[in-house]
Amino acid sequence: MADFAEGVPCWADCALPDAAAGRRFYGALFGWRFREPPGAGESYAYVGPHPVAGLYRKPDGRLPTAWTVHFATPDAGRLLARAVAAGGTGAGGPDAVGERGVRALVADPDGAVFGLWQPGTDKGFRELTAPGAYTWSEVRTRESARVDPFYEHVFRYTGYDVPGASGERLWSPEGSEPGIDTAVLGRAVLEAGEVPPELPAHVLVQFRAEDCEETVRAALRLGGRLRDGPRATPYGTFAELADDQGAVFGVVAR
Repeated sequence: MADFAEGVPCWADCALPDAAAGRRFYGALFGWRFREPPGAGESYAYVGPHPVAGLYRKPDGRLPTAWTVHFATPDAGRLLARAVAAGGTGAGGPDAVGERGVRALVADPDGAVFGLWQPGTDKGFRELTAPGAYTWSEVRTRESARVDPFYEHVFRYTGYDVPGASGERLWSPEGSEPGIDTAVLGRAVLEAGEVPPELPAHVLVQFRAEDCEETVRAALRLGGRLRDGPRATPYGTFAELADDQGAVFGVVAR
């Protein structure tokens, strides 16, 4: 697999109060096997021989229990500065992770948090097609008029409003013809009256499922909660879940 271009999701990890319990939940749900690479500071989940995600224990209660997507960049410090200048907030870093790379965290103008990853020896995902692998992320916001220009400036994305899907926008990397086939990130509007007012802006990280309905049933057996779906979408059968510690994620069967 080639290295990831700037602005393309290259990794996802989850901060949990109990990382061992997280390994049990996701191991049973997706069949992930875990290793702890030296200097990584987290457990890496594998599908076959390939790393697909990370889990780590939260250092304290201030960090939310949540999945975070990370976007590739050759210079995390430069991109963090660009994001702050565009109206975002630095939420951590840039910090070197040994020789593996450099990490930074950013909150967009509506507060949704994402990561930046400057690869060293660790390039990110090495499997994107098998069940259990990362497949998509969607920014969920009430402030699309502020958020859209932010992402399009920071990552040089070109945007595409999905026909017939109110409030849905897709972003493609710089130089790509915008559209479904080239998109690397989505945006949906949290409509008043359709979601709880206390639900914050966030980025929903999604994983491939072989069978969405069976994955939902398995998650419920393991102590997770169903938040939305399963339902048919143009991209496959989708469901939104929370794990047994409250971290929210999506599953999609194409």
